[in-house]
Amino acid sequence: MIDETPGFGATTVDAFTSQLASAEPVPGGGSAAAVAASLGAALAVMVGRLSEGRPRYAAHAGTHQRAIQAGEAARRRFIELADIDARVYGGYAAAMKLPRETDAERATRAAAIAQAAKASTLAPLDTVRLCESVAQVVESLAGRSNVNAASDLDVAALLLEAAAEGAAANVRINLPAVTDAAFVEEVQGEVARVLATTHRVAAQVRRIVADGTAREPETA
Repeated sequence: MIDETPGFGATTVDAFTSQLASAEPVPGGGSAAAVAASLGAALAVMVGRLSEGRPRYAAHAGTHQRAIQAGEAARRRFIELADIDARVYGGYAAAMKLPRETDAERATRAAAIAQAAKASTLAPLDTVRLCESVAQVVESLAGRSNVNAASDLDVAALLLEAAAEGAAANVRINLPAVTDAAFVEEVQGEVARVLATTHRVAAQVRRIVADGTAREPETA
């Protein structure tokens, strides 16, 4: 059966934040992180569009076009990830409610919880990964785009950093319930590496924006 429930992309900002502020467990931090990241991606697209077609920035036209395309795709994907994060929590909540009166029931419940916890790491993990990718897009625009929108790149980088850290927190909170030790180790290492890159790239954006540095065109 197809789930026809409208996603967060079909809601207003007020409706989403009202849901977030409710006593319901979803949407929660994972969805909030993905939505915050979508705002960072949207700002990258905006800066690209404010720069394209302007003679002063003509040498960077390829950068602007790539930023618009990548940023728009990421913006849509982040909203999808917000929906997925909220949806997979249902599986975890259902696993927690399974009976545990007998040894067999307890074993079934434990296995279901472990499986649901593993599934629940995937959406926020994808959010962490995509935040790093979009941070690279934002960095490519810094010093190569409309100077009047430079602060918007700063805001985009900050949103992506916060979203990456928030999504990482949602990854980490699920890992203790995952029984696949190799998966846990791999995810922990990847999250640490991706976060480090995201912070480094965001710091580069801030430095370029603060310095007002004009950069050479990208080579690719």
